[in-house]
Amino acid sequence: MKTLFCALVAAGGSWQHANSVCHADLRRFKGRLTTSGRLMVGILLVCTLLVPWSSLPASSSSEKLKSTPARQKSIGITIYNDNLGLVKDVRNLSLSRGVVELTFEGVAARIDPTSVHIRSIDYPKKLSVLEQNFEYDLISPAKLMEKYLGETVELITEHEGEERRIQAKLIGIEKGYVYEIDGKIAINPPGRVVMPALPGGLISKPSLVWLLDSDRVNHLVEASYLTEGIGWKANYVAVLSDDDTKMDLAGWVTIDNRSGATYRNATLKLVAGDVHRVRPPRAPRRGEELYVRGAPMEEKAFVEEAFFEYHLYALQRPTTIKDNQTKQLSLLSAADITVKKSYVFEPLRSYLFSAMQSPELGKKVGVFINVENKKENGLGMPLPKGVVRVYKKDRAGDLQFVGEDWIDHTPEDEKVRVKMGEAFDVVADRTQTDFKVIKSGRIYESSYKISIRNHKEEDIVVSVIERLQSDWKILHKSHDYVKESSHRVRFDVPVPKKGAVDLTYTVQIRY
Repeated sequence: MKTLFCALVAAGGSWQHANSVCHADLRRFKGRLTTSGRLMVGILLVCTLLVPWSSLPASSSSEKLKSTPARQKSIGITIYNDNLGLVKDVRNLSLSRGVVELTFEGVAARIDPTSVHIRSIDYPKKLSVLEQNFEYDLISPAKLMEKYLGETVELITEHEGEERRIQAKLIGIEKGYVYEIDGKIAINPPGRVVMPALPGGLISKPSLVWLLDSDRVNHLVEASYLTEGIGWKANYVAVLSDDDTKMDLAGWVTIDNRSGATYRNATLKLVAGDVHRVRPPRAPRRGEELYVRGAPMEEKAFVEEAFFEYHLYALQRPTTIKDNQTKQLSLLSAADITVKKSYVFEPLRSYLFSAMQSPELGKKVGVFINVENKKENGLGMPLPKGVVRVYKKDRAGDLQFVGEDWIDHTPEDEKVRVKMGEAFDVVADRTQTDFKVIKSGRIYESSYKISIRNHKEEDIVVSVIERLQSDWKILHKSHDYVKESSHRVRFDVPVPKKGAVDLTYTVQIRY
């Protein structure tokens, strides 16, 4: 009976083990028990079968274990554009049977604790999570002083080469340290502070703490969680040919890690796309922009695949991403891509239909590079959003920076348009030349002249963009136009070198 009772209340081992002990004792004492004694043992045995072992108080049965990154079997991270990473940390765990408390060290400091998921890869039904905590009260001088507020510490000072130890009670920590020494008050006294022990509740690394119920000793466990503080963006470096009709393009992935963790030899995947999140994401810190241009890659560093409504880029080798590090990885390389340079003049103000429009004189004309993202043009892959920086060689053969622009996520077979800047040698004037009221309050006519002057040593074509209101109709024009939308038209105006051309048109508006 004593052995059976101990098996019922023992704290070590699993419930199945305690149950087997009970059965062994029953067989040992069988034949020596009376009928009433056998009945009592049977009642106790039924109780043991009805009470789950995991329902016993954890404080009396759980062991405290620790898992460090040294037990890591693999780690993978998927990084999103909007300052978010999904970490998958796989480790070998050695547990005791029953309820154990496990401290899982080495997680990101900016983890989202509500996103954590742990599972046993080899025995998923043999491991369950009873409780989960995220411990982030890290050791620091300020934290130590806060924990010892109201306690006695030692102040060590040096006087003529000898150390002096003074017992002092810490009584204040706001904007300085206040001590009580021999009944007197000292504010920020000299010397270093020595504490008798590390106070409870402080840890050296951000950690997850689980209360686990395990039916096995060894598990291969995957812990996954989301963390902020890590994001990526694409950066592109383009080099134009001498005649501005071709370019070489190198794409780079820039990863900025401020998550509070280092990912060593990690499997890396990048998600390009606009993933919806419940709360607005914070913009990642701007990392150092690097100009790197190498030879075309023989093999792709990243393999791209369609994934849900996004695109996934998987690095084909492990990489280490250190905390507080900006890292660049090669994404693509293409040569002899056909480009088209275009000039665009678009008035600064929106179209206001009235007789009081002041002229816009000496306005600059925008310069753009247009690229078709097609396989036959040397590209043909989904391009993640990022900055395109364009360079060109001068007469001495030195690369010079000529402009940059943002591009959005661009699917295959779509066009990429990069604004380079404003043309120095091309200017335009826009003047209202006439205004008529055909029917008061309803119908108006207005005439315009756009004068374009080309001071370059080459012929160009300038696209003039005009925005029109309400129900409109162009009555007269000096050049043909393209209706790009219900309120937007484009005139393509050829302008000879060292020459000037006037675009004129009259438009009727019905309100």
